Amino acid sequence: MEVEAASGSASESRWSKLGTSLPVTNVQALVASSGELMVDKIGRYIQPDIDAHAVLPELSDEVPVIDISKLLSPESAEAETAKLRFACAEWGFFQVVNHGISDEVIMGIKQDIQKFFQLPLKVKNAYAQQPGDLQGYGQAFVVSDDQKLDWADMLALFAQPPQAGNMSYWPSQPHTFRNCIERYSSEVMKFTHSLAIFIAKTLDVDLELVADKHVSQFVRMSYYPPCTCQHPKRS
Repeated sequence: MEVEAASGSASESRWSKLGTSLPVTNVQALVASSGELMVDKIGRYIQPDIDAHAVLPELSDEVPVIDISKLLSPESAEAETAKLRFACAEWGFFQVVNHGISDEVIMGIKQDIQKFFQLPLKVKNAYAQQPGDLQGYGQAFVVSDDQKLDWADMLALFAQPPQAGNMSYWPSQPHTFRNCIERYSSEVMKFTHSLAIFIAKTLDVDLELVADKHVSQFVRMSYYPPCTCQHPKRS
C-alpha cells in the first residue's frame, strides 16, 4: 500500500486538465476471482526489461537525507543547510526525516486507506473514475487498450484547494476516512510550505515565488495485491 501527496503551485484549471483514464479491470478482483492466475490473463501487467541507467561515479549511491530538526537548530543549521543545497543542486530530490507530521496522523490515514481497499468491490466502485476525470477509484493515465498497466488499484483525490475536488469521489467508508485525509492534507501542506521556504533561502530564490496562494494538492493512494502467478520477464 502506498500514499502519495503531490503539492504544487497550480490553479484549479490546471489540475482539471491533467488528463483522463480508461476503465480497466480491478486488480484485487482479478486476484480474487482467477484462482491460479495465468500469464495470458496478466500479460498487460508484465513490464518489459529496462536497462538500468549508469550511475555517475562521482555521486554517492545514497540518497541525501535532510533532517528538518537540524535545519531548525542554531547549532546544526549551517551544516544541514549545506546538505540541502547540495541535494537540490546535484540530486534534485532528497529524503526528509523529522518532518513534524505526527505518527497519529500518518497511522490514521494508512489504516483508513487499508480499510477502504478491503471493502467489497461494489462499494469501492461507487467511487470509480468517470470519463474525463482522473479523480476516483481506478488507474491513472490509461490511454489505450494495449498499454502496460501497473499491478495496482488506485484512489486519487484532489485535496487542496477544497473547491478543486469532487466530494462524490471521497469515500464515506470507513467513517473516519474523510477526516483523516483532511488532517493529513493539512499537515502536508504546512510542511511543504515550510520546506519550500527553506529551499528558497538555501538557493537564494525570491521568497515571493514560494508564497503562491493558489497551491494545489493531489493525493494518490495505491494498493499492490500479491500476485501468485510466476512468469518469465518479457522483453
